[in-house]
Amino acid sequence: MKEIGRFWGRTAAKPLLLLVLLILGLSAIGCGGSDPGANNDGTTNGSDKPKLVMADVSWDSVQVHNRVVGFILQHGYGYPEPEYTFGDTMPLLQGMARGDVDITMEVWQDNYAEPWNELVEAGSVIDLGSVFPDAPQGWYVPTFVIEGDPNRGIEPMAPDLKSVLDLPRYWELFKDAEVPTKGRFHNGPPGWMVTEINEVKFKTYGLDKTFNLFGPGSDSALSASMVSAYEKGEAWVGYNWEPNWVIGQLDMTRLEEPPYDPEVYNDTNNRGCAYPAAKVIKGVHVDLPNTAPEAVDLVSKYETTLEQNNDFLSYMSENNADTEAAAIYFLKTYPDTWKSWVSEDVAQKVEQALEEVN
Repeated sequence: MKEIGRFWGRTAAKPLLLLVLLILGLSAIGCGGSDPGANNDGTTNGSDKPKLVMADVSWDSVQVHNRVVGFILQHGYGYPEPEYTFGDTMPLLQGMARGDVDITMEVWQDNYAEPWNELVEAGSVIDLGSVFPDAPQGWYVPTFVIEGDPNRGIEPMAPDLKSVLDLPRYWELFKDAEVPTKGRFHNGPPGWMVTEINEVKFKTYGLDKTFNLFGPGSDSALSASMVSAYEKGEAWVGYNWEPNWVIGQLDMTRLEEPPYDPEVYNDTNNRGCAYPAAKVIKGVHVDLPNTAPEAVDLVSKYETTLEQNNDFLSYMSENNADTEAAAIYFLKTYPDTWKSWVSEDVAQKVEQALEEVN
């Protein structure tokens, strides 16, 4: 452009430069080259709507929920594909307070009650309720241990096993190969708060007399021990939680405990009662109702079941699928669920987009 200025002179250069820039700009948009809302095929997608940022923490379920929301927003409402920002919960919550993150689909409130409540009370974040019903955790055994499994030729091993307090009667079923004079209880991995809680429960229930606490090195090792015993038709007992792919894949029964009592549970020398159900909530930044009202409406209506979560997590495990594929699986498997969150015309657009996905 400097060459043009020198050729035509200083007076003529500005009008001509503006004309050239206008022509180039229009040409680029017409070719789909510089429009920020343009797709590779030249069509526009959400150019008049903001690109939203979603909190993408490390576990699979939240990432699947994010991509379900993202697919509906993109194909049903015409928003650009969201930005999935990966990180730990606390930094992402701080990002929500600043407005750098728009949507979070899973905050385990018991773990982050104080910072979450502070954000809500300060007016930085809007709490939009649960993403699925309160999530249970506790001590599980394969259901065939109690009921048997005729299809596998397994007879009931402990037909009267209902409660953790019944375990001493059946310790031999869960015999520890390394210490065969006691049963083996599979605890959580080291470093987890729940692992320490289980250690206290273990003594409160008097199980230390008939069982050994076994600590797997990781959550994957815990799941692997459960799957291995299940496939062999062997008894297994240990800690787990929902939603979790292994609970979705296997038929497990959670053993009863004395009813949850906050005074008992919070006594670090007792803990002898059921775990409190974990409340898992979703929320948006306070400005989102103005900048993306459809997104707020969608997230506010978004709710799934524990069975659905266990199912798509199990699908991921069995098919070595990523979270994007699991989101498509959810949308194709549970249309009645997600259609209840959107209008009929939006549902038609999403269905059309799903038909184009292999």
